[in-house]
Amino acid sequence: MRTFANPVIPGFHPDPSICRVGEDYYLVTSSFEWYPGVPVFHSRDLVNWRQLGHVLDRPSQLPLDGIRPSGGIYAPTIRHHDGVFYMITTLVDGLENFVVTATDPAGPWSDPYPLEMPTAFDPSLFFDDDGSAWVTANRPVGDDGLGEVFLRELDLESMTLTGPEHVLWTGALRDAVWPEASHLYKVDGRYYLMIAEGGTDIDHAVTVARSERVTGPYRGNPRNPILTHRDLGRDHPITGTGHADLVRTPDGQWWMVLLAMRPYGGYHYNLGRETFLTPVRWEDGWPLVSRVEPYGPAPDLSEHRWPAEPACDHFDAPRLAPCWNHLRTPREPYWSLTERPGHLRLRVRPQTLCERANPSLVARRQQHRDFAVHASLDFTPGPGECAGLVLVQNDDFHIRYVLTERGLEVVRREGGKEEVTARVPVPGGRIVLGIEARGQEYRMRCATAPGEWLTAGDPVDGRLLSSTVAGGFTGAYIGMYAAGGNGGNGGNTADFDWFEYVGLAH
Repeated sequence: MRTFANPVIPGFHPDPSICRVGEDYYLVTSSFEWYPGVPVFHSRDLVNWRQLGHVLDRPSQLPLDGIRPSGGIYAPTIRHHDGVFYMITTLVDGLENFVVTATDPAGPWSDPYPLEMPTAFDPSLFFDDDGSAWVTANRPVGDDGLGEVFLRELDLESMTLTGPEHVLWTGALRDAVWPEASHLYKVDGRYYLMIAEGGTDIDHAVTVARSERVTGPYRGNPRNPILTHRDLGRDHPITGTGHADLVRTPDGQWWMVLLAMRPYGGYHYNLGRETFLTPVRWEDGWPLVSRVEPYGPAPDLSEHRWPAEPACDHFDAPRLAPCWNHLRTPREPYWSLTERPGHLRLRVRPQTLCERANPSLVARRQQHRDFAVHASLDFTPGPGECAGLVLVQNDDFHIRYVLTERGLEVVRREGGKEEVTARVPVPGGRIVLGIEARGQEYRMRCATAPGEWLTAGDPVDGRLLSSTVAGGFTGAYIGMYAAGGNGGNGGNTADFDWFEYVGLAH
């Protein structure tokens, strides 16, 4: 029997939504303050996924200027109808809900069609058999996370909401906390509304209700929640299961994608909320799910592996690979792959990682508990300037491993307060930087000549990179960074010849 390992998309990939088109499966996840927004993935077997790109990859689609940490894009939904892909989501700061469309999930996607839904978030789309289109969303109805799910029809010609509003459900319990992540399905003539409850942490759960009409009334499953790990406690290897979406294979099997976390080093999950897969069975007209396991029998689909992505990026492609992100929307070209061919060049700019700005940062997700990163840097710092590697949770919680006029420094920033934990007196010019993580222990080292490695101080405790310490909903990023702490001179650059990321066995 062929098996698969969870998560199927490791690292910070929360709030997964999925749709099937023939034998192909497409999936999107939240991206919060990172740009481009809404990564989109493709699979043939539900286990092996490749990233096609991003849905929101133009500044006109995604204004993230000044967005707070863990603000930005929440809970996208992807659906396909009559040859068109639809993605609906919320830009939470300002509660702007919108839809974009494409005929190819790899893009290009349209500019946003805004939807008038004040106070609503986590919108989803449902296309009925009669050709009608509907939007569900959630909104608060009081304090302490109480809310409701409502429904309105969507006019596909004008891309505007129309008709009356229908309140569908307030959750499985009378005082359900954070009823959100709503999705509608039609199965054997009945309408099923699936939502998340309990908040996206240890109490996270999936619940479901059904109705004979799309507009309701909806009755909850007496066996709700249909999935939760809340009773397993914080020591279980998989916690916080919820925010799910369903998909049906051509032979009638049902599967669920969902977010969950893998704590380590205590109740800390630097990897953030990741995308998991689990089978769904139907009993008495209701979907049910067992525990989400680290390993399980694979879907009864032909295995389809994609070519492995190179561990090392030599920056010789015409554009950045899809794994690379920027912090908030870049409004100027602070990076180049052509000014020095075969290098990623970052301009030294006044914007820093310590403010709600768009610094000179190109970063990718941490996707393994244990990993090693190496990068070749060519940089001669001026007064107040730095460049190197960073480990980022947010503006006030991160680790900088950067070359400055004083030498190579390890700077630990927690709660907005900084401490230089190590300084190695190395000259400017070419240097190889390395970071190795074993659990929550992050070790820094460097080499100015091949094989001549120096250790940069004691290991750094990485727990500050977990949202249980830093707050928010994102996972840790690792990237290349340049800044002029005193304003910069506007002309210096930092060149990275290559960057390597490798997951380590443990």
